[in-house]
Amino acid sequence: MKMKNALLYLLIFLLSYSVSGQDVYIKAEFPAVVNTGDQFTVMWTVNSGGGEFSAPSFNGFYKIMGPQTSYSSSTQIINGKMSNATSYSYVYYLQAVKEGKYVLSPAIFTLKNKTYSSDSMHIEVVGSASQKQNISSGKSNSSNNSEVESSGKDLFINLSVNRKEIFLGEPVVAIVKIYSRVNIAGINEIKYPSFNSFLKSDIETPPLTSLRQENVNGTVYGSGVVQQFLLYPQVTGDINIDPVQISVLIQQKVKGGQSDPFFGDFFSSYQNVPKAVASQSIKIKVKPLPGVQPNDFSGVVGKISLKATLNKESVNVNDAINFKITIAGNGNLKIASAPVLKLSPDIEVYDPKISDDLKNGSNGTTGQKSFEYLMIPRHYGDFTIPPISYSYFNITTGRYEKLTTEEFHFNAKKVNDQNTGITVYGGISKEDVKYLGKDIRFIKSDPGSLKKSDNIFLSKQAFYSSYAFSLLAFLLVLYLRREHIRRNSDISLVKNRKAGKIAIKRLYSASVCLKNEEIDQFYDEILKAIWGYLSDKLNIPVSDLTRTNAISALQEQGIEEDNIQSLSKILDTCEFVRFAPSSSDTEAASVYEGASQFIKSVENLIG
Repeated sequence: MKMKNALLYLLIFLLSYSVSGQDVYIKAEFPAVVNTGDQFTVMWTVNSGGGEFSAPSFNGFYKIMGPQTSYSSSTQIINGKMSNATSYSYVYYLQAVKEGKYVLSPAIFTLKNKTYSSDSMHIEVVGSASQKQNISSGKSNSSNNSEVESSGKDLFINLSVNRKEIFLGEPVVAIVKIYSRVNIAGINEIKYPSFNSFLKSDIETPPLTSLRQENVNGTVYGSGVVQQFLLYPQVTGDINIDPVQISVLIQQKVKGGQSDPFFGDFFSSYQNVPKAVASQSIKIKVKPLPGVQPNDFSGVVGKISLKATLNKESVNVNDAINFKITIAGNGNLKIASAPVLKLSPDIEVYDPKISDDLKNGSNGTTGQKSFEYLMIPRHYGDFTIPPISYSYFNITTGRYEKLTTEEFHFNAKKVNDQNTGITVYGGISKEDVKYLGKDIRFIKSDPGSLKKSDNIFLSKQAFYSSYAFSLLAFLLVLYLRREHIRRNSDISLVKNRKAGKIAIKRLYSASVCLKNEEIDQFYDEILKAIWGYLSDKLNIPVSDLTRTNAISALQEQGIEEDNIQSLSKILDTCEFVRFAPSSSDTEAASVYEGASQFIKSVENLIG
């Protein structure tokens, strides 16, 4: 018992020690842009308790309610090391009253006579005015030079660049951003331009999982970055970048649906509707590099440094030595040319092995690129690698700059070899010519014994029979293949023909759920089976399929009214159970039997 109490006290001590030893911080969460009259929340999160929290005055806003506090804690023990995380949240509900840009002072948290403060909150309140403003993103204004043209649309995409006038080889950052005032269910397809006349590299972009509020020309949009590119122009003059095209699925309320006065749109039906939008095109002016390019110009535009190393200072004749040149910095390092070496003719040098460690970002390409030369001295003596010059264009200074390596020396030692007294360039040593004998044999003049054979397969009837059979088999296979392609060329007919089989498979999945007493999943599978069957059989896309047009199509196909009423009853039961689950196994079995009978009846009538 004493041992248990001691362990309990030790655990409490470790927890309190981990909490007291951690750094205290306050994190603020708030919307960057809101509309006049909108209600919104601001929240401060503190990773420690036991202190006193003081919120700022909400000047310019009407405080509806707050604070609402919540607490969470978690403890982890990994490899014997214990860690405890504590979080206290303070939530306030506010309402925007008047247009303008407001700054809320930092919140204060006092713990053990120490004061901690959060960041200030910058919130912009906009009205319905169409006054043109720059995009306000997060806590600071966007740095893009291009303005966003929304034209009052609910959904649009914008392609922007950070510079529209650059030097040849200077990087430009292109950002593809989506803006929406409707609910987006997903992205179908994105078609990026070919970026002709540019060397394109992708900038690592986090997946788009949520949209942030932004003010575009006085209207609040949800926005998010889809992709970023780093572009290096390869030609001079005016270059046009074609628009970006994107196809998304937006959630749209089904026409004819009525909203419940109490629950609002909770029971309303929605469907995903595809919509395609395109961005504007962009023109970029690329200027040629000024002045006359140096003879040793590398093609790099940016800011780099140069370093060279030699792995040995002494080597035997005909042995290899490595000479490595590394350029590091920022710029179009991918197209950096290899430095030119001026070496003694007694040194054989191979093409360099090129390796790089580059990373693309909003500031361009950074990292290093290495050229590793393999050299082999073919004669003994002292050798010198002269200084290597390497020029590049510095964007900051606007002129060419030359980098130079130091001079390197190494010694090639003579190898004592009794068998060879002469060094042969190229790495091949001499040896005496050896007589190997006759290398060409005489042609045989005696043909030997030859006789004519009467057993020729081509002269037999079996050959012609097998040939005819093979030809018929080939024609039959060709006909069957063409017929198969013809039958499957019409997708709608294929879906119509296979609708029954697919529905039976889905009904089987529903029966498995029923056996496992997964009632909710059972009704979902029943609905999938019926709606999928109707879509395939009636040739109506699922996105356009409603109960009204499905019943109309069934009536046009001559389906009896009893079957249609049975379908409506099944759909009503499934929809009701999804929102108010109170179904019995007997009712579920009845629904399963009704769905099976309906599909069989339609198959027999339509075929």
